[in-house]
Amino acid sequence: MSTATIPRRPKRQSLLVDERRTYTVPEVAELVGISRSTAYECVRRGEIPSRRFGRRIVVLRHELERLLGHP
Repeated sequence: MSTATIPRRPKRQSLLVDERRTYTVPEVAELVGISRSTAYECVRRGEIPSRRFGRRIVVLRHELERLLGHP
């Protein structure tokens, strides 16, 4: 009987450090320091730019960086 281990994903140091191009609304809420429900409300009002793919709502990395004032 072999004892195979499942490889673990490395922990991310920061959400903006990784190579992802999109973030979920709850991830954006955590980054910005607001509640999940407030983040969804901001998306609904257009205060947080987002894209909808079917039922999935994502925030593009470059739009988040622009919103937060990153170069």
